[in-house]
Amino acid sequence: MTNVSAKSSSVRSTIAGFERARKVAEAVLYEGYVLYPYRASSAKNQVRWQFGVVAPVAHCAVEAGERGMMQTEVLVEGARPVVDLKLRFLRIQTRTIEDASGTPVASLEVDGHRWTTWDEAVEEELDVEALGLGERVVAFELAPMHEVEEFGGAGRVVRERQAISAEVRVTAERLDGPYPLVKFRVVVANVTPWAKAGASRGDVVRRSLTAVHTLLAVHHGNFLSMIDFPEFAAGAVASCVNEGTWPVLIGDEGERSVILSSPITLYDYPEIAPESDGDMFDSTEIDEILALRVLTLTDEEKHEARGTDPKAAAIIDRVDAMPPELFDKLHGAVRYLRTVTTPGVAGVGRADAPPDPAAPGETPWWDPGVDASVNPWEDTALVGTASVGRGAHVRLRPTGRADAHDMFLVGKTATVEGVFFDVDGDTQFAVTLDEDPGTDMARAHGRYLYFRPDELEFVSA
Repeated sequence: MTNVSAKSSSVRSTIAGFERARKVAEAVLYEGYVLYPYRASSAKNQVRWQFGVVAPVAHCAVEAGERGMMQTEVLVEGARPVVDLKLRFLRIQTRTIEDASGTPVASLEVDGHRWTTWDEAVEEELDVEALGLGERVVAFELAPMHEVEEFGGAGRVVRERQAISAEVRVTAERLDGPYPLVKFRVVVANVTPWAKAGASRGDVVRRSLTAVHTLLAVHHGNFLSMIDFPEFAAGAVASCVNEGTWPVLIGDEGERSVILSSPITLYDYPEIAPESDGDMFDSTEIDEILALRVLTLTDEEKHEARGTDPKAAAIIDRVDAMPPELFDKLHGAVRYLRTVTTPGVAGVGRADAPPDPAAPGETPWWDPGVDASVNPWEDTALVGTASVGRGAHVRLRPTGRADAHDMFLVGKTATVEGVFFDVDGDTQFAVTLDEDPGTDMARAHGRYLYFRPDELEFVSA
């Protein structure tokens, strides 16, 4: 790992704050690094480096497809805040396998280990401390590298890195208004003097910063959430422009001293599930599913995966040795359940005792028995002017707020299976598609699609 520093001499508490964020940041750094089935030959591993790519600006001017900069804008509540920054990213390193004659080959068996031609990654970091009002630019250079490792006459591995020039520009300005707000802007740019029209994506990313993200720690102030902000800051938040990245608060809920600006959209206070036993690198999929899939690989597939990358080999070895109790742990956990207290029951709801969901007289808030007046299978709600309940036929009209999957269903007809009122007081219609051959199975297992009233058009009762 390379570490470039631009630090002040003052003693600071930044390290502790960044260390708490590092586990989440590591997941961001290696998101999609090597995907199941973890083999270089698999189709999904032919197009890698999907998150946080910052390509040479000069190349982006002649060839579309990548961005040459990333910008983070965050707000700090405070008169004269000071911010420390840690920039983290991956640098691509090509690993070419050659046989004894020096001819590049896809793979080579040496002493029972398979060596595979593959792009590896090297972690890089840049630390910049004591950023205050005004502008500061930190430029840095990453030197090229060429390294050869011989296999005792059987062949060799050649590792290469390309030269990269980049800069971080940090600007802090006090905003007008009655509240002490300062906007910090962090721009990461790739100023490598390289451009080649028609270049392969592989050539581009080898001269790019990939998985770029920044950690920010504030002193003498507090960050504002870009998601859950106070009303007085609504205009200031709306003025912030984040390009290719999204800032979220890190730490215990309510803390506002550290921000992770990630190329992956997250909510405030993200955390790695404590049940997770190690990295999977596979687009934040569920560990249990991936672990079970690894067990389905043949010995030959596992051998190829181990030869693809040391990180892939670690996954295979970890899953192969995983005891049954760890699989049980991965199966899931229930968190953050609160209870509804039944009045008049002795000892229930005492402030000095933790809630006990199994205690007499207490019912979990999500249990239908809490409110017998609510029955999803008999309730109705308005769709336009029609009162719609279970059994009614509707046409799906997902709005622009819907996800891509829902937009494929525009114009489809569906049957209402139930009317639900969620904890926010909104109405959700549970439906099954009329033309779906798996509808009976979905209904039997309670697997429904959910739409708001304004996303439905009444067809018939």
